Amino acid sequence: MKKNTYKSFIRRIRNKEFLIRYLMLIFSAFVIAINYNVFLLHNDIVAGGLSGIAIVLKNQIEPSTFIFCGNVILLILAYFLLGKKYFKDAVIGALLVPLVIRFTSPLVPYILKWFAFDNILVMVLLSSILDGVGYGVLYKYGFCSGGSDIMNAILSKYLKIPTGKANLIVNGIIIVISGYKLGFMKMIYGIFIIYIGSTLIDKIMIGISDSKLFFVHTQNVEKVKDFIITELNCGVTLLNAQGGYLKENKQLIMCVVPNKDYVFFKEVLLKVDPTVFFVISDCYEVSGGVKRDKLPFI
Repeated sequence: MKKNTYKSFIRRIRNKEFLIRYLMLIFSAFVIAINYNVFLLHNDIVAGGLSGIAIVLKNQIEPSTFIFCGNVILLILAYFLLGKKYFKDAVIGALLVPLVIRFTSPLVPYILKWFAFDNILVMVLLSSILDGVGYGVLYKYGFCSGGSDIMNAILSKYLKIPTGKANLIVNGIIIVISGYKLGFMKMIYGIFIIYIGSTLIDKIMIGISDSKLFFVHTQNVEKVKDFIITELNCGVTLLNAQGGYLKENKQLIMCVVPNKDYVFFKEVLLKVDPTVFFVISDCYEVSGGVKRDKLPFI
């Protein structure tokens, strides 16, 4: 490929990625805003973050205004405490989300006509899904919603604790305060939304595993290899390896097996060689080889 053609090719890819990223940012901000206005704010349910504090204080200050002003203050702190790069990555999402919350609030009466549930658990489940999809897409494309994201990053850096632990501390305090102000059951609903939404965020960002990656050491390499190729219709790679203790040379079989064949294949391995050693892990994406399906969630 000529140099100019190569640069043009890279530029087209970057332009496409830029367009997709910002379309996904707008989509995720809209989903977050609708979920916040229709389900969380309307029902006084706190699912952590600066937006949760805004619900507790909604009688004192308009929520979107509180979120916007809070994010501005946190962005200033992020600029000095976390650096220019973090600030640049965080600023767009942190300012856009509260603006979309403000501009979509007039739609709430019309949307509520379609989502007025007698059973609050249905509302909690739907809110969890919207929460997971909105924030999952936002994070997947490299944006930040501000609020607790920035607080978590600051605590993680200066208290030398993992981000997950910082998130537990920040949102734990917010949830406890909400329980004191809004009632115990509202606090429980908020915990459900956080848990289910966080699980969905992980699935969106990492992917849904519908395959298993096997590393197999067996005395019957040929028999296992033939079984994988002929019966499972999967590809096989043989890796040369050396034992760490006895230093003996051996072969490892590496293969990707669909989830539907996972238990069957494991039982066959144990039947063929009772002394077999294997390691299994989730496989989130496969491209090339015999199995050409790409398997990301989004």
